[in-house]
Amino acid sequence: MAAKKITVVISQGQSKNPVKRELEETLATELIMDDQIDVSLVPHLYDMAHDHTGMLFLRSVPGDVVVLSWLYPRAARWTLDRAGVKGLEGLSLLKSDDEDEEDEPEEQPELNGIGPLEVPKRKLYCLDLQISPDPKVYLDEIRRIANENSVQTVDLMSWIQGNPQEEQLKRYLEPEKLLPSKAAETSEAELPEKTKRRWYPVIDYERCTNCMECIDFCLFGVYGVDQLDRILVEEQDNCKKGCPACSRVCPENAIVFPQHKSPAIAGAAGEVAGLKIDLSKLFGGDDGASPLDMAILERDKELVADGREAVGAAVGLPKRQANGSDAPRDAMDDLIDGLDDLDL
Repeated sequence: MAAKKITVVISQGQSKNPVKRELEETLATELIMDDQIDVSLVPHLYDMAHDHTGMLFLRSVPGDVVVLSWLYPRAARWTLDRAGVKGLEGLSLLKSDDEDEEDEPEEQPELNGIGPLEVPKRKLYCLDLQISPDPKVYLDEIRRIANENSVQTVDLMSWIQGNPQEEQLKRYLEPEKLLPSKAAETSEAELPEKTKRRWYPVIDYERCTNCMECIDFCLFGVYGVDQLDRILVEEQDNCKKGCPACSRVCPENAIVFPQHKSPAIAGAAGEVAGLKIDLSKLFGGDDGASPLDMAILERDKELVADGREAVGAAVGLPKRQANGSDAPRDAMDDLIDGLDDLDL
């Protein structure tokens, strides 16, 4: 019987920030020496196409996988799911430096989404490299997971034979030579393709109720439906870079933009992403604009930039707004929408 190991995948940051690179390389160097672990590096999860070598490798792993990336865990998990890298959510005990261990855990919202399809009985542990600059934090957690979840190894790492020598480690850590070869005969000319930065929505199917409000609101052909009439991101490259408008109109906060500057939209726990609604923002307290108003403005901006006419609130309003008055929105409209979202 082969030795039992767990696969650890380190997804590189989009930038060549030396601090980030040092953390990635320290983790790789430590883990590659651990006989309980098979480790590989891949480009940034969000940037890889579905047929990229890195995604093909991730889909080929039969057992539990630990994925370290510069994304919030929820964003990483559903980015992987969209690319066909599926599994049950693995429990991580990692906490950010500013979390108080004595704080009582927040009550998790009840999730009534349609759920993902064809989930195998293996676990995906998504660890956020933004939590701490200390590699020991991640090494301790990975080894805890490895001890609790041993899996029978498949020879996916045949590209590294025996104990890595200095030259092997050097090649292993070079940014353009990160992945295991598709076959033993892979040549230098067939090294994995490069990636480019992307911008597209990721759907959290544990929250998504298939209400189709996103496909009604988005006017750029990003969304579609599959053969089961489930919403999906069909044409990701039609999405307008920097625009998160559809996430603001989603009544279940099921749409994540992993690269957005707002943690709530990028997939962080708490705030909007955790269904803990900030009423002052919902009712236009901070900047005078509700989430729907902001979404309409963001969409109009992209329509104009695309050479089209702005449509304002005349097209694709969420169905929960469909029976409203044609009069301009006021504070009462926002209040009613907020109460509906609270499901009182």
